[in-house]
Parts: sequence; structure tokens; C-alpha cells
Amino acid sequence: MVTQMFLWITQKSPIARRLIFKHFFQKLAGLSSELDWWTFMNYGYVELDDGAKPILLGAKDEPERYCVQLYHHIAEGVDLAGRDVLEVSCGRGGGASYVCRYLGPKSVTAIDISANAIAFCRRVHSVPGLRFMEGDAEKIPVSEKSFDAVINVEASFCYGNIDRFFSEVERVLRPGGYFLYADLRLAHEVDDLMQSLRRSDLVLLQARDITENVVRALEVDNDRRVGAADQTAPLPVRGLIRTFAGVEGTRMPRLLRSRRMQYFNFVLQKPALGAPRSTESAALRRPAVHARETAAAIAGHTAAARS
Repeated sequence: MVTQMFLWITQKSPIARRLIFKHFFQKLAGLSSELDWWTFMNYGYVELDDGAKPILLGAKDEPERYCVQLYHHIAEGVDLAGRDVLEVSCGRGGGASYVCRYLGPKSVTAIDISANAIAFCRRVHSVPGLRFMEGDAEKIPVSEKSFDAVINVEASFCYGNIDRFFSEVERVLRPGGYFLYADLRLAHEVDDLMQSLRRSDLVLLQARDITENVVRALEVDNDRRVGAADQTAPLPVRGLIRTFAGVEGTRMPRLLRSRRMQYFNFVLQKPALGAPRSTESAALRRPAVHARETAAAIAGHTAAARS
């Protein structure tokens, strides 16, 4: 009952969704502040190509491999070496820490709206070049043109105004900078998400449906998720936390398997100076055409899910 009421309210009102999720994540971070081994809050990613080589991880990172793999997949299309990177809605900080330690950026700044989450991140992740600060995705507390890349993973479904978020991403990116973005939506919400991306001043370079990859990750990582949920939540809200964690038998895996919910990742770019959005350089036009074809494929998946 608690879970159904929570989900119903968050789907009915963008303003209510923003306020409820803000309170939820603040409370969750407080309840799990001692679980230092739990540093990611995404659903993970498994490469379905049997010939793909697994990424090499240290012993400390191996237990959260599937969540790490989602960040790696999202970031691998852009070379982040030597770049200033911003993660918006960093959660428990594992993704920002991975990017900073493995991908060679000049700096990583990670923000989250939850003060408790930022306190956890500052205590658990001590990495040169990595800093954490409290901040709102719809009003990012940094100056314009500050970063070469912005990362946002599995968080924007919580926001009250997605257009405002995309506008903020464009503001803080330097010309030519990249937006590496991944999230999930109910099938009937996918078109709205695509329209919001098209309204932004960012050029869509790549769009990919990774629903099956995420479903597989939830399956193989289920035991760890059960442990994290049950160690975090008192009994009256354990069902809600299990749903949020994507535990087998709850709503999220069922929706993703049936494709009533779909998971996508995108690569977008802020046009370089002097390149109007309609007349980007040939280097940008080619991937943009590919992105339109991919978007059409996404639309096809959405139509299939509705039928």
C-alpha cells in the first residue's frame, strides 16, 4: 500500500514528484549512512555480446561491478581524459569516484540535492581531483561554461522540470562539451522525453535502448540489492525500498521485462562557438543523422510496447 501510494503521487504531479523524491533520498541517505560498501544507486548494465571483454576493476570495486559497468558504458563513447567533468545527482558517489579513478579526467565535481548523500560521499570517497557539493539539478550551483562533460545517470525521472534541467546542462557546458545521459521512462513517457531533448540546445549524437542490458544486470545482481534494501529499511517501508532497488519480484523488473518501462542512454553535445544548431560542422551532422535514425527506432519500440 505504501509503495503504490508513493508511486501514484509521484506520477500525478511534477511538483509533488520533485518534493517527495527530495525527501525520500534525504531519508534514504540517512538510513544507509553506515553502509560504506553500497556506493551506487543505479540498476546496472550487462554487455549482451558474449565476445565483449569485461572491464578490469580493482578488488574494492568488484562487488558493484554491474553498476560500474553502466557508468563505463555511458562514458566510453567520449574520451574524458584531461577534461573537467560534472556529475549531476551523484547519489552515493560511486560513479563519480569511478570516473575520477579510472577514466583520467582533470577534475570531477559531483552534486546532489541531498545533504545526507553529500556527507556520505565526502566521508567515503577521498580521491584527488574529486569534490562533492550540495546542489539542485534544476539550478546547478556552478558558473556557465565550466565543464567539458556533464554526466547524469538514472536520476532525471525525479525532477520537476526536465526542460529546466536540460537548459542548465547547456549553460554549464563549454562549447563543444558533452552530455552523457541515461534514464528510464514508462513507455507512454518516452515520446515526451524525446521531445524535451529536441527542444534543448544540445545536439543529439547517439541514442540507444539498453533495456535488455539493464534487465540482465538486475537479475545477476539481485542478492546484493536485497541485502542493501533490507539493511537500510525498517520493516514498514521495506517493500518501498525493495521496489526502489529493483529487487526481483517488485514492480521495476516486471515493467522493464515487459517493456512497459524502457531504459535509454544518450550522448549529446553543445555546439561549438560559431556553429548554429541548424548548421553544425560535418563532424556533428553525421552523428546527428544517426541519432535521428536511432530515435525513430526508439519510437518503434514505444509503439510496440503500447500495442
